[in-house]
Amino acid sequence: MSRVFRKTLRDSGPPGGHPDFFAAEAAGLRWLAAAGAPVVRVLRVGVDAIELELLDSARPDRRAAREFGAALARTHDAGAPRFGSPPDGHRGQLFIGRRTLSSVEYDTWGEFYARERVEPYLRPALDAGSLTAADHDAVRQACELIASGVFDDDEPPARIHGDLWNGNVQWTSGGAVMIDPAAHGGHRETDLAMLALFGCPLLGDILAGYEDVHPLVEGWQDRIEVHQLHPLAVHAAGHGPSYGTALGRAARAVLALARG
Repeated sequence: MSRVFRKTLRDSGPPGGHPDFFAAEAAGLRWLAAAGAPVVRVLRVGVDAIELELLDSARPDRRAAREFGAALARTHDAGAPRFGSPPDGHRGQLFIGRRTLSSVEYDTWGEFYARERVEPYLRPALDAGSLTAADHDAVRQACELIASGVFDDDEPPARIHGDLWNGNVQWTSGGAVMIDPAAHGGHRETDLAMLALFGCPLLGDILAGYEDVHPLVEGWQDRIEVHQLHPLAVHAAGHGPSYGTALGRAARAVLALARG
């Protein structure tokens, strides 16, 4: 019998609760699992709680990191119908952490990313005092640039975890396991940029395993700040001015990149 980790709305959910909160998490985990992703197993889900298989803990090692990178590439390659598409079968609200996440769908990545993954969090960040007017202006300029398609490419919508920071990668005796997704159709570089943002262990080995399966497009390292605008905006909306400063800095890097 599996050991159980139980999360409740009181402990983990958004303020005031939301009936779709755990349904969205379960749908995301199952959608990723259908692509072969190493994700925690859903045992039971209800309106007020979700029960997951309790994971053991182990030190990360290079072999596990490389295997994780390869599995992540295969997951991304499973694809999604459009940019912004929710997990199959889920038509309710999506979330990233405790904040709502749009499921409006687009045919082009840049417009989707700017309008649905960065801009919705700017007003909350301003209202919280975490984003200065100057940094806000820089982010808005970067969003207009991204929405114009300057960073669009031929990459199809990828099946991404969507909140792949280090804390959502659990290292176990069986390898790396992903938890707490904000799964949707996005750009595969977004997951990798989020791993880099908060310092995932053995990232070089993860990337090597990834490229064994699906090499990254030339210049992807230069675009890391583009893909970090989303998590930084989400954090600026609720976790203090240091993230607003980092968001402004990333936005200026994006503008500089476009200028060449």
